[in-house]
Amino acid sequence: MDMAEAPDKPLRTYGRIKGRTLRAGRASLLEQTLPKLAIDLGRPLDPKALTPEAREVWLELGFGGGEHLAAQAQAHPDVLILGAEPFVNGVASLVRHVADLGLGNVRLHAGDGRELMAALPDASVSRVFVLFPDPWPKTRHHKRRLINAETLAELARVMAPGATLRFATDWADYLGWTLERFAASLAFAWTAERADDWRRPPADHVATRYEQKRLGDCAPVFLEFRRV
Repeated sequence: MDMAEAPDKPLRTYGRIKGRTLRAGRASLLEQTLPKLAIDLGRPLDPKALTPEAREVWLELGFGGGEHLAAQAQAHPDVLILGAEPFVNGVASLVRHVADLGLGNVRLHAGDGRELMAALPDASVSRVFVLFPDPWPKTRHHKRRLINAETLAELARVMAPGATLRFATDWADYLGWTLERFAASLAFAWTAERADDWRRPPADHVATRYEQKRLGDCAPVFLEFRRV
């Protein structure tokens, strides 16, 4: 999922919204199950009210096919995980994972992540994942990148003090771009303890289908930031 840079312009989501036509079974599952998982953004959002027993709320922006989000939800049944993804086929994939695994701690927004973040209360999220967002490698498309000053300001608002954000990319230019923008923000600190931390997947990382395709120009890198 990728989002335009200027918040004062009409909301425009870049990237694919629809792919191949869904198979009948997948389409039927989406129709039946999505309403149970969908977040109602038409009213004030209290994420803890969605699952009152959850000890924390996590957020994944652009969950792709949903493999990572579903695996984290299965590993942490006491955490409510919110996800946003505008690509219909990706939403359908996550819905299938949720159904297959019987997950009760997942809620999603089938749309732009800015809409979901805008509805979240201040300091309500304990962990954020931004994994392999579209790199938009052409210079004229850099303004479409998810990581920008406006997004970081909104993330700083919704993340609680001490909350963590994991960013991953397999594009060298996007790595530098991201480090520059986080360094310019007073709200975040890079948490690397060793110089080679970024070269190794974190212990709890779950590889995505996109990551396994190795479509970028470098090996996957992982950055962890803390809300200060």
